[in-house]
Amino acid sequence: MQSKEQTKQAVLDAFQNRHATKAFDPTKKISAEDFDFILETARLSPSSFGFEPWRFVVIQNEELREKMKASSWGATGQLPTASHFVVILARKAEDMVYSSPYIKHMMEDVKHMPPEAIERLSSFYETFQKSDFNLLGNDRAMFDWATKQTYIALGNMMTSAAMIGIDSCPIEGFDQEKIHDILEEAGALEGGHFGVAVMAAFGYRAEEPHRGKVRQAKEDIVKWM
Repeated sequence: MQSKEQTKQAVLDAFQNRHATKAFDPTKKISAEDFDFILETARLSPSSFGFEPWRFVVIQNEELREKMKASSWGATGQLPTASHFVVILARKAEDMVYSSPYIKHMMEDVKHMPPEAIERLSSFYETFQKSDFNLLGNDRAMFDWATKQTYIALGNMMTSAAMIGIDSCPIEGFDQEKIHDILEEAGALEGGHFGVAVMAAFGYRAEEPHRGKVRQAKEDIVKWM
């Protein structure tokens, strides 16, 4: 079994080696077993109140990827070459509001909470949305709140990929409305319950990056109080 220090070093090595891959080697494919592992780390990711406001759409259809490319300026190199290309969706306000059938489903059917616990959590969740984060009545704010949570899963997917030698690239360089329309036409948005949050490409790099990891010094970004 690895020691704690060995595990820490393995994680840091993966972070040092990871980079935002712009073009992948199209001849190298991620195994089904490895990509299922990456998806499992997304599924197990934490979310606010544990309500999992996401959907992971794996785009393997070449025609659909080509259709998306014209509206995805940040993915012109990745869409044609990535072994796996994922669009992460976030639930819209109608599903995330405290009184929605989806929230009721999560508490009753997924979490199997007893009625008294559901009543307590529902009340707390309502107060959170009304007062703490002021989300109610602002559909965009609610969607953005759900979208922020998808980035937790995105980070875990990229980290787990890096840990097993798989490259990745997070992508926000796209026309959100046009990609929304393309995926809606393809039936990926489930009748408007979801919107497009972010994309991610996975595969094996075509070439090594030209420079090493460049980051600000720790003392410039960390403040202890």
